[in-house]
Amino acid sequence: MTKHLQEQANKWHDNKVKPTLNRFPERQTKFMTSSNIEIARLYVPETESQYLDQLGFPGEYPFTRGVQPTMYRGRLWTMRQYAGFADAEESQRRYKYLLEHGQTGLSIAFDLPTQMGYDADDPLAEGEVGKVGVAVSSLEDMEILFNDIPLDKVSTSMTINAPAAILLAMYIAVGKKQGVPTTNLRGTVQNDLLKEYVARGTYIYPPRPSMRLTTDIIAYCQTHLPQWNTISISGYHIREAGSSAVQEIAFTLANGIAYVQSAIEAGLNVDDFAPRLSFFFNAHNNLLEEVAKFRVARRLWAKIMRYRFKAKNEASWMLRFHAQTGGSTLTAQQPFNNIVRTTIQAMAAVLGGAQSLHTNSMDEALSLPSEEAVQVALRTQQIIAHESGVTETIDPLGGSYYLESLTDALEGQAQNYLNTIDSLGGALAAIEQGYIQREIQQTAYRYQRQIEQKERVIVGVNQFVIEEPLIPKTLRVEENVWQKQCTRLANLRERRDNGAVQQALAAVVKAASGQDNLMPYILTAVEAYATTGEICQALRKVWGEYQPYVGVV
Repeated sequence: MTKHLQEQANKWHDNKVKPTLNRFPERQTKFMTSSNIEIARLYVPETESQYLDQLGFPGEYPFTRGVQPTMYRGRLWTMRQYAGFADAEESQRRYKYLLEHGQTGLSIAFDLPTQMGYDADDPLAEGEVGKVGVAVSSLEDMEILFNDIPLDKVSTSMTINAPAAILLAMYIAVGKKQGVPTTNLRGTVQNDLLKEYVARGTYIYPPRPSMRLTTDIIAYCQTHLPQWNTISISGYHIREAGSSAVQEIAFTLANGIAYVQSAIEAGLNVDDFAPRLSFFFNAHNNLLEEVAKFRVARRLWAKIMRYRFKAKNEASWMLRFHAQTGGSTLTAQQPFNNIVRTTIQAMAAVLGGAQSLHTNSMDEALSLPSEEAVQVALRTQQIIAHESGVTETIDPLGGSYYLESLTDALEGQAQNYLNTIDSLGGALAAIEQGYIQREIQQTAYRYQRQIEQKERVIVGVNQFVIEEPLIPKTLRVEENVWQKQCTRLANLRERRDNGAVQQALAAVVKAASGQDNLMPYILTAVEAYATTGEICQALRKVWGEYQPYVGVV
């Protein structure tokens, strides 16, 4: 070691400050390897103090190494398996099964009619009811869904966007019926409309009124649901649509910037709502690139919130995220290979510092997951948490020459994208001009060409192919689900006070035509048992429907 480096090392050790612990103190455990070697809480460079100053401590700006000072030594991530199919009774049984097997949070998948704002008995819903998620057409469905599941004991994530205000209102109403104050409700509503226009497609209204709905939810929850994550700004679906890792970072953060700006323009104080913003990222197969991606996202967001939006509260600078393993990486061929893929991806999310994680099931390229496959997916998380040893020190890959170089390179490329989007007028303008859509389409096209030309190996698909037996047993949704839902809706419409429903829907239309926060009006309609489709149709009367951009690569 040179004299200069020795001086740097001495200076670092002399000036080292232990971060202040937050509400997750370290477990009173001595972490040891199987060879009885004690594991330190954090490993740092011995010599390069300037490098460490740029990297920072976990739990401190710029959060490259994690948002909590103790990370998984204090508390493991939430194991939140995404689930929902058929009707409310079937899905409720699956939720109880997952909770009994060690899941620590619920994540609700809604069927396509619900996501698109149609009731089960709408002609456009036929053939889709309960197929890719649970059908929720009214408060009655939500009551069944959470029967015997106390909302003050679980946190619930709901993947819902265009009708997010309606489903959140239903959740609030169920909490009221259980006697749970809104201040005690914990969870997340995805509420990320912008990514629907570029990646996922379950939009209803044009972007600008959709932004209003998003902001109304943020404002309402700030006052009434202080523990609720008001939005889950999603890169997951951007990646599933074919983006690269750097595009996933940039386009997700660009959308986040748009939401923050919209909330500020609506009169909200950034430090009042920013701590309840959350993010949702994909975890793909390139393990080290994915770890670097998560670190870059935290670091860039901290800079954006601190310097662009002048947030003062350190909690406003933190990027907290849920991760899900990559659905688009799963293959129908040799489905057991998907267990390996999911394990690598889950490990990337953990090494990258996720706060919450869903692991996909091996059979999801064939059907909705079976109970056996779901159990294996959950056990994958539990084995990583309790057997792999990677949770016993913070940011265990930090300091790797390759990882740190990759982190810096991804950050630079993502910042270039952000600069371009700013020059176009922001994320909303970039979407309206088709810029983000074209970038994703071009990347997806290149990736598919690489697979077809065998420049990129997909095991079991374009290399190491075998003759396979018939498709294994898969979960099938009963065809009578649609009829059951239609019957339930018909009975509901006979029992409810239809005069109260029409009055509540008229109030929603009036509020949508004005400037009032829509959440109280939607909650009143939900509690009168107005349906998802009826409320969405009331908003369609005012705002119309979005007509998508069509581009050619």
